[in-house]
Amino acid sequence: MPLNKDPKGGGSEADGSRSGRYCSLCYENGRFVHPDFTVSEMQEHCVVQLQKKGMPRIMAWLFTRGIPRLERWQH
Repeated sequence: MPLNKDPKGGGSEADGSRSGRYCSLCYENGRFVHPDFTVSEMQEHCVVQLQKKGMPRIMAWLFTRGIPRLERWQH
């Protein structure tokens, strides 16, 4: 989810501060909510969650195209 669309303003770090890298759907308390998801699973999960918030599927899909470039998936 784009951080500017996240109602919480981003996920949370272990110290309670807001994450500037990850949204609240995938990152809370300094950990990934779904640590075993593959990139494709994360993309589909995000599409479904964004649709639940009223976003059209095509727009949600477009927003998830950048997920493979996030730091989480670079190792």
